[in-house]
Amino acid sequence: MPDDFVIARNPEEGTTLPYLLRIPLGEDGIVLKAKETWPRTGKVYCHRAVGWPLDPEVVEVVPTRSCVRRGASIDLVLDRGRENRSQFVLTRVRGGREAIFWQTARTAKQARPAVALPSARASGLPELEIVVDSHERYAWTFDHQQATTVRRALRAGDYGVSVGQEIVAAVERKSLQDLVSTLTSGRMRYLLADLAALPAAAVVVEDRYSAVFKLDRVRPAVVADALGESQARFPTVPIVFCETRALAQEWTYRFLAAAVVHAGEERHTRLEASPLPAAASPSPAQVRAWAREQGYAVSDRGRVSREILDAFARRHG
Repeated sequence: MPDDFVIARNPEEGTTLPYLLRIPLGEDGIVLKAKETWPRTGKVYCHRAVGWPLDPEVVEVVPTRSCVRRGASIDLVLDRGRENRSQFVLTRVRGGREAIFWQTARTAKQARPAVALPSARASGLPELEIVVDSHERYAWTFDHQQATTVRRALRAGDYGVSVGQEIVAAVERKSLQDLVSTLTSGRMRYLLADLAALPAAAVVVEDRYSAVFKLDRVRPAVVADALGESQARFPTVPIVFCETRALAQEWTYRFLAAAVVHAGEERHTRLEASPLPAAASPSPAQVRAWAREQGYAVSDRGRVSREILDAFARRHG
């Protein structure tokens, strides 16, 4: 049992922390009081306990794959299929009092950068309709942005915009875990090939690039090399790390709006640059009528002389 993670009931009466956790770190382990038996929906507040009871009422015993102290945190990996990776973060609150929070990757609140998202319309568009792929689960709603959404199947990307019936831009959304899986499985090159066929496209990651180098289930260098190869092979499809979900959504909104404006400018340029239709050649009757008005002697039939044709051409450019 010394190498196991153990959960028992707290024998203290009237406590708001009804469980005891024994973390297998050090000779005697670390004992904490906790509010829950696992951080499923949010961080779990913990507090140091005096010690482990002599005759505990054990709730659960789980073998431990690894338990490592890293600075102000303890990384715990349990030997089971689900609910196996968590972290205890040691911090201090007001007054210098110690506080310990038990969290998982799902419940850990993403760091919020000290920025306020703008509310101005993207690229000055009064409205923007964003197409959400019908297979996208837990889709962005763009509630903060001045945009509406409609669901239908997209051939590439999770979010797109259209001009007429043509999709002119698309964005593929990735969490860090999904990005790593797509890169290491080889699926990324096919995904990027589909996106590269569009006039404008990008991959947006809901995390920081620095998070790549904190991965422990796969070598960070492997992921970094795969990212570099993807960008070299498909330079027209950038992979953008946007730090948080909110910033990734904002970047996507601005990118898609700019793509709509650019597509309109391209269409206008093509129309302006198109050659004008050729003027119809004048008929012999028109040339004869003009020649008589100018005093030339012309026959009613046969070819019009070169002299008259040249004079007509000079007069009419």
